[in-house]
Amino acid sequence: MPKFSETSKARLAKCDARLQEIFYAVVTKADCSILEGHRNEQKQRMMLMQGRTKLAWPNSKHNRVPSLAVDVAPYPIIWDERERFIYFAGFVKGIAAAKGIGLRWGGDWDMDNSLKDNRFDDLVHFELIES
Repeated sequence: MPKFSETSKARLAKCDARLQEIFYAVVTKADCSILEGHRNEQKQRMMLMQGRTKLAWPNSKHNRVPSLAVDVAPYPIIWDERERFIYFAGFVKGIAAAKGIGLRWGGDWDMDNSLKDNRFDDLVHFELIES
């Protein structure tokens, strides 16, 4: 059975309890790595300069404490296999839905189930939908 590394556990610990609940359930069936939870101001500015985010500090859900967003990749991470990220996201969204937790994925920002209308794909990004 897959399980998180100590590094992934530490990153996930900085996230909202609902994200922890989702991804501890996910990892029992699908091996994955937590890439990032909370992001401080310096890291957010760097990510913006690199074009890896569109949001300046403190506007990202990664900038909250606890973080309302988490970046997670299926393991092993093979960046150019887009289909694996899409498949993984569907699995994650299914787990979240079964738990009654609203979750938005960075491959479908508008949540219309069309994966070709994004202007910015962030296939590792998952964030809580605040009601």
